Amino acid sequence: MSYINNPMEVYKLLNGSNCGECHEKTCLAFAVAVFKGKKPIHACPYLDKEVVDRYGGAIEKPNTIDENKAEAIEQLKQKISSIDLSEAAKRLGARFSDNQLTLKIFGKNFAVDTRGNLSSEVHINAYMAVPVLNHILNGSGKTPNGNWITFRELNGGPSRYAHFQQCCEKPLKQVADTYTDLFKDMLEIFDGKEIVSHIDSDVSIVLHPLPLFPIMVCYWKPEDGLESDLYVYFDSASDDNLDIESIYTLSEGLALMFKKIALRHGA
Repeated sequence: MSYINNPMEVYKLLNGSNCGECHEKTCLAFAVAVFKGKKPIHACPYLDKEVVDRYGGAIEKPNTIDENKAEAIEQLKQKISSIDLSEAAKRLGARFSDNQLTLKIFGKNFAVDTRGNLSSEVHINAYMAVPVLNHILNGSGKTPNGNWITFRELNGGPSRYAHFQQCCEKPLKQVADTYTDLFKDMLEIFDGKEIVSHIDSDVSIVLHPLPLFPIMVCYWKPEDGLESDLYVYFDSASDDNLDIESIYTLSEGLALMFKKIALRHGA
């Protein structure tokens, strides 16, 4: 018996057709209902018997954070279905074909269709799905200007800055201190680019979580009795392309991704 730890694990088992035969509006709504224990997984008529046998009844105690993120994605998907994706693609400089908007996330294709269904070359999780959908819905399309600012300087940033330091910058610094291949992986896995910045750091890496939303990670190595340091910077046009909650969610997800990579490599 395999256990399901969050709604997105249920969602990945489904075919994404939003057929409604389970009496839920979408596959993601069904996944949330299964995770909450409101629907049995076999209520989806398209799951193979082997999948039903493997996961039937094997649900961990619901995690409120996971539930909230899954429900947020469901609400955003419904909004996506009500907009003109071709116009959104023009606004964001993305590609639209075969009823899908496709943009680059860390250099990899991420697609959303007119019903809000998500598909990607890489694993889709809530930390990326929520910001991407919000970007498609509300991004202005403003081009980044290369003026780097701190999280605290973003609209709504001051009240969340302490949490941002604790949940993003501090974990990334800890990973950088112990996992020597962190920045190499940023370059190779996440399509990063090392730059020479006006900020006098030992390493400056620019990543593109979204095409119009670059971030810069700057790291200072420990020396002469001084501790290492790490800060994350954002383009000053970021507020025009993503809301502060999505920026925080994306940054927290980035820190978690690299922490998992480091643990996987024994750091």
